Amino acid sequence: MANIGIIGGGYSGLTAAYHLAKNGHQVEILEKGSEVGGLAGGFKIAGTSLEKTYHHLFKTDTDIIALAQELGIADKLKWHKSSIEIFYNHRLYPFSTPLDLLRFSPLGLISRLRLAFVILLLRTRTNFAGLIRISAYDWMLKYAGQEAMKVIWQPLLLGKFSRYYKKISMAWLWARLHTRAKSRKPGESFERLGYFTGGFSTFTNSLVEKIEALGSKISINTEVQEIISSKDSVQVKTSIGEKKYDRLIVTAPSGIFAKMIANQPQAKSDYLKLLNSIDYLSAVVLVFSSNQNIGKSYWYNINDTSMPFLVFINHTNLIDKQEYNGKYIYYIGAYLPLDDSLLKKSDDEIINLWLTSLQKVFSEFKHEEIIEKHLFRFAYAQHIVTTNYQELIPDYKTPLVNVYLANFSQIFPEDRGTNYAVREGKKIADLVAGSQVL
Repeated sequence: MANIGIIGGGYSGLTAAYHLAKNGHQVEILEKGSEVGGLAGGFKIAGTSLEKTYHHLFKTDTDIIALAQELGIADKLKWHKSSIEIFYNHRLYPFSTPLDLLRFSPLGLISRLRLAFVILLLRTRTNFAGLIRISAYDWMLKYAGQEAMKVIWQPLLLGKFSRYYKKISMAWLWARLHTRAKSRKPGESFERLGYFTGGFSTFTNSLVEKIEALGSKISINTEVQEIISSKDSVQVKTSIGEKKYDRLIVTAPSGIFAKMIANQPQAKSDYLKLLNSIDYLSAVVLVFSSNQNIGKSYWYNINDTSMPFLVFINHTNLIDKQEYNGKYIYYIGAYLPLDDSLLKKSDDEIINLWLTSLQKVFSEFKHEEIIEKHLFRFAYAQHIVTTNYQELIPDYKTPLVNVYLANFSQIFPEDRGTNYAVREGKKIADLVAGSQVL
């Protein structure tokens, strides 16, 4: 059996390690940070583990659901009724059900009916091939109309993708709508979202325990500096010394991988250019606990482009506050270009800006009721899925002998997420173990 190294302890890396270790391989995960879990990594708030970025599952997330079953924690995954509102033109509007859409007064009646038809059309469409080369902006403008574009789609695309919003493939938006539509029970007008009792750390910890029980190793606080590949082995230079493996899986973003192999003769300029051709956005997320209950819904889309954030989430409108010792838990989030001026601000400056802006959405919000505040920053949090994106996706097999690449930039047309990370982890494990040809 092979000695296999994995760079990155997110869900792709952990899942690959689990399947490889289960098949008898010796595996070591090298994680730069102080913990594993990637964007689903946890921290303590209100005495309970919570994800640093907001997470939930859809009914369509069959890969992670199946792995939870295999790990013996399926009983920890509970399904909860979701609720959505949109903030537009200084007001909040319910937006969870078809009836909410038909009552959505910022759109005229004809625009509402037109939008309802377009959403139904996309949710029932099974093939996205014809949507890849057209932008979501152009497609929605053509079929949903100018009014719906102004009120719904442009604010959402702009908030999600910033200055790239007119370049995003319609296939990406189709996948988002398809996923959400299938997270509803037959006959129900609302979606149900999955969440693990104890948070996603329940899933992460179970996976870690299985990996270690199978004799494999996780090395945290280990930053990879360079990868050197030869016919016989793969050498990895790290912040704690050199390591050697028979095969290596890299789950880091493509641009980071390019830096790791830049000096290797097998990494030709065209390949390095391909790796660096994918643009990314960073994410900034504020999590806070409070004695105050803010809003009636779980998810709030902020469709006001003058606001400095995209989404507000009342986590305890999905998960009972008793799980957090009776405190209310909230997220505020934004996606930003890596050179955005907001990223140059201090944590306190961002927190103050966002909480001040939150009062425009909820006039009853009281800053003094906040108990804990935590701000997290993530570089390379969202890849830009342009209309030519398929041409930019790197292969799992790299030009370096016995070095493989598996990161969320290879997920298409779906958005990155825990389910697809698990799917890619299993896929790359099968490839490296030689049981699947991709």
